[in-house]
Amino acid sequence: MGGPSVAERKAQIANEPTGSFFYGRRYHVEKTRFWGYLRKPRQSASTSQLVVMNESKKLCPDRLPENGPVGQRFGYDNNYEYRIYGYYTGEKVYEVNSNQILPEFMLTGYEVVNKRPGWLFGPKDHYNPQSLTLVKR
Repeated sequence: MGGPSVAERKAQIANEPTGSFFYGRRYHVEKTRFWGYLRKPRQSASTSQLVVMNESKKLCPDRLPENGPVGQRFGYDNNYEYRIYGYYTGEKVYEVNSNQILPEFMLTGYEVVNKRPGWLFGPKDHYNPQSLTLVKR
């Protein structure tokens, strides 16, 4: 997936702006309905949570048809890094296609931080759009 060295990533995270938001990394796996990983500012990806977004207040950035043209379909933003605004609802959601029970996050806003941030958990990360390959270590 490319990206910075481990030391560079640690330095980036240590110098991140803080505030009442989360850093989110979009993780799209075909046929799943989780959104991706959220973490608090200045916390490593190892502390992140895979979440399902509640879009009743704000639609996710990639809320597009699944069969649209390339670059204009659901999941086009895989691996984008966002500032995500909102809150955990306290509810758990069963994501049937990955057989996981995940926390629900009420999305209220977002902004793109980086469209090519590279690896998420480690430099040896491997992405496969058909299966769950990016998991916390």
